[in-house]
Amino acid sequence: MNPRKGWSWVVVSCGVAGLVFALGIRSGSVHAQSGHRLLGGPWGVVRSAKGYMLEGIGIQLIDPKTNIRTTVYTNEEGRYEFPKMEAGTYTLRVTRPLEYQPYQKDSVSANGAIHFEDITLARVSETEFIPPAPDILAQLSGLEWMMNLPGTAKEKRVFTLSCGFGCHSYQQIFRNRYDERSWRLIVQRMLRGAGSPLINLARMTPERRGRASIPSLEEEETVIQWLARVRGPQSEDPPIHVLPRARGAATRVILTEYELPRTLLAPHDVHGDSQGRIWYSPHRSPYLGALDPRTGKVQEFRPPDIPGVLPGTHRIWVDERDMVWASENWAHNLMRLDPKSGEFKRFFFAEAGTLNSPGFSNFAMDPKGFVYETLDINGQASVVRIDRETGKIVKHWPLKRIRSTYDNIVSMDGRYWAGGITGGNLIGLLDTQTDELWEMETPTVVSSPSRGGFDREGNAWFGGRGGMVVKLDPKTRRITEYYPPFPYEAFYEVLPDKNGEIWAWALHGGRLLRFNPKTERWIDYMLAEPYSHNRRTWIDNSTDPVTVWYVDHNGYMVRIQPLE
Repeated sequence: MNPRKGWSWVVVSCGVAGLVFALGIRSGSVHAQSGHRLLGGPWGVVRSAKGYMLEGIGIQLIDPKTNIRTTVYTNEEGRYEFPKMEAGTYTLRVTRPLEYQPYQKDSVSANGAIHFEDITLARVSETEFIPPAPDILAQLSGLEWMMNLPGTAKEKRVFTLSCGFGCHSYQQIFRNRYDERSWRLIVQRMLRGAGSPLINLARMTPERRGRASIPSLEEEETVIQWLARVRGPQSEDPPIHVLPRARGAATRVILTEYELPRTLLAPHDVHGDSQGRIWYSPHRSPYLGALDPRTGKVQEFRPPDIPGVLPGTHRIWVDERDMVWASENWAHNLMRLDPKSGEFKRFFFAEAGTLNSPGFSNFAMDPKGFVYETLDINGQASVVRIDRETGKIVKHWPLKRIRSTYDNIVSMDGRYWAGGITGGNLIGLLDTQTDELWEMETPTVVSSPSRGGFDREGNAWFGGRGGMVVKLDPKTRRITEYYPPFPYEAFYEVLPDKNGEIWAWALHGGRLLRFNPKTERWIDYMLAEPYSHNRRTWIDNSTDPVTVWYVDHNGYMVRIQPLE
């Protein structure tokens, strides 16, 4: 027996003491603090109504003064431990109980390493299938919705590629019911509208291809007919089966959620500055903000309105001087904010096309401060280099097969640029020293390489909205795809950390995935909410382990602190 693991399963019938042995619990093994430097706060134990210790249960403390939510997970012994918390009263709850009855206790006193009373959870069903009650459906991730709805492989794949794009969650669709006519009006507006504003509409022709790389009209009809059948007025919800809970390394994490001060921000990107603040960009709102993680307070900045153009920003970038740069996607501006003076400066790019359609968006900045984007130069899609002080294009490289890239990423030494296309499988790679340009295909026909970054070995990584993580080695120009452990997923972005591990947000899975390319091991951290609607991660590589930040489309910011 390994004394650090406690007793293995042994059947002994001798009253309470025997029950302790029979359940695999070593007396006293759950009582000692872990000793981890990030922990040392309140702790407790979670067991089932039958007495078994439960692993992967999210336990959350909510601070009523700040609304900051801190979540930890039970280990294989059913034990959880919080970080050191400010003394006071909190709300204690189980996050996403799903197959268990909800648990919440208000006005819980927390002071130091206090032992909370044990939590006992009863199942809502004695089988693996749970009832589709409204309170349970509200806890499902988009991926779990997809698992439980009927449909052919083609219907679900076309839906994932066309509607799992990243502008909204699956839940926003599936919690509604409409007849075929109503779904047709909605789907056509969504698939024909340009970007999130849905102001400018594309003209449909038989030759036009959609995000699933099939004719757009066929794509529309596939989605409409499927939604009318599975989410029509008379459709019934089947008994629900959910994904397994976190286990092992995936339970060793601290999640902290911060509420942002406005609704309907649709926040998009995050980036940290040298003062420890985390900046975020609002996708369809004029308010840029900076969160102070120590207090939960947000400082907002509002740029001047532009008549006739939807407000909103996309990329946000903090440079070496703590100047904040943002792309105004609908107005086609590169915008600079001086946080000290509150002064904004804008650079407009007519080359970005029609206003209120996606234009100047996912730029990158190299070590010298030059900005990179893909724009139309004299009718030719091109990679452009921009002087950030003047807003002038100082060099451009024409693309051949690629009409536009969704992201622009630059290697840490500034030598390589890379970007992928939406609705296809092309990735562009540019050597800015030799001016050599390659346009390469991924193995999957519709990988839709989206956003990403270069690792410290010089490899380019992209989140594939086709459901995979994509690696491009510039030295060999070899492309490799890595698939996660579950289907129906889309990756809006991935980002490497200082150790070469890849942090990939399962856009519809309610999970953060951590991928080690050397071992091809996946760790999936279950989030406190059923959403993981992240469009851009910021990794604080100064901590050990690294700290990961993202802002959810639903209006809150999340800090993820893995314990290993």
